Amino acid sequence: MRVLVVGSGGVGSAFVAIAERREVYEQITVADIDISKAESAVASAGGDASGRLVAASVDASSREAITALARSANADVILNACDPRFNPPIFFGAFDAGCNYVDMAMNLSTPHHADPYNKTGIRLGDGQFAEHPTWKNRGLMALVGMGVEPGFSDVAARYAADELFSHIDEIGVRDGADLVVDGHDFAPTFSIWTTIEECLNPPVIYERERGWFTTEPFSEPELFTFPEGIGEIQCVNVEHEEVILMPRWIDVDRVTFKYGLGEEFIAVLKTLQKLDLDSKETVDVNGVRVSPRDVVAALLPDPATLGDKMTGRTCAGTWVRGRGKDGAPREVYVYHIVDNAQSMREFGHQAVVAQTAVMPAVAIELMASGVWADVGVVGPEALPARPFLDLLDDYGSVWEWAEYQDRKPV
Repeated sequence: MRVLVVGSGGVGSAFVAIAERREVYEQITVADIDISKAESAVASAGGDASGRLVAASVDASSREAITALARSANADVILNACDPRFNPPIFFGAFDAGCNYVDMAMNLSTPHHADPYNKTGIRLGDGQFAEHPTWKNRGLMALVGMGVEPGFSDVAARYAADELFSHIDEIGVRDGADLVVDGHDFAPTFSIWTTIEECLNPPVIYERERGWFTTEPFSEPELFTFPEGIGEIQCVNVEHEEVILMPRWIDVDRVTFKYGLGEEFIAVLKTLQKLDLDSKETVDVNGVRVSPRDVVAALLPDPATLGDKMTGRTCAGTWVRGRGKDGAPREVYVYHIVDNAQSMREFGHQAVVAQTAVMPAVAIELMASGVWADVGVVGPEALPARPFLDLLDDYGSVWEWAEYQDRKPV
């Protein structure tokens, strides 16, 4: 399998470090608008005198540039490791080059113009799903939302639906951590640009009788107890792809996504919104056009550089409530925990980006073997879960599930 990775930030670099250890990856070309960053990603993975790892330069905003590089690299699949602003040119560039496509976040949404906290406008991924017939007719797969959340969380939901439940009342993706970053009062462990987008947009909820609808940011706070000693964390609604993806392929009554953000993090996000510093629109500053959100991102530490300052664990998982195979009430949490010390020791990358990057590495390997084979625009829950989870174990990245009651482990 020959892979073109577009974007050599934290997740893109971590993907290279993880995937280069697997024989199925014949060549990995990692590209960035700044070739020195791509070269750094290759070097951090140990370098490669054989030419199996290749650094390249590309403008991710150019569909034509993506197509040209994919063709010159003879890529079988493009992994989009950029933030979702760049999805359209990378998505269509892969199509033009005749490549399969994988991303970890779907096309951005646009809130409803008149009633944003009740009705959906343009939903996450709508533009990609509109292209499903075109990709299907070409015999290509666009696997969307294949990181950890979305991604592993969707696979976990598929696994629960197939093997643990006869009827699902509710699926709730729940994300929490006990990570601490020393030396910083405020240092997000993932892209602040993306975090602002998903946390301040109207969260989407799915209910069978209502379909998709929205609510206010940080709504429906609940206490969820994360396993293995991470403990009880307050989680709140944010916008996320799983709520859009899961009901398309899983028979479920209700779907939500909630982050364990903490009061301080929420307060900072609300302040950014109040000052309009969350805006993506450019403003004039002494004759220079800049986006306030890009300024915020530039002022904060790069999450990829925080690994040696971080301690603790991150937990991603899917909580499912319904009736088990025997018809009795059941509640489980299917989860994946990464300890920062372990991910730094093994891959040289901090826990959050390593946890995200391992998932598309597993998915692309399944695509290479033909175990995950489909055409069109599909989410992870459209594909069989067990092969993914077995291969994830083979990567040494262990997943677990536990019986719960009232959102607490039994």
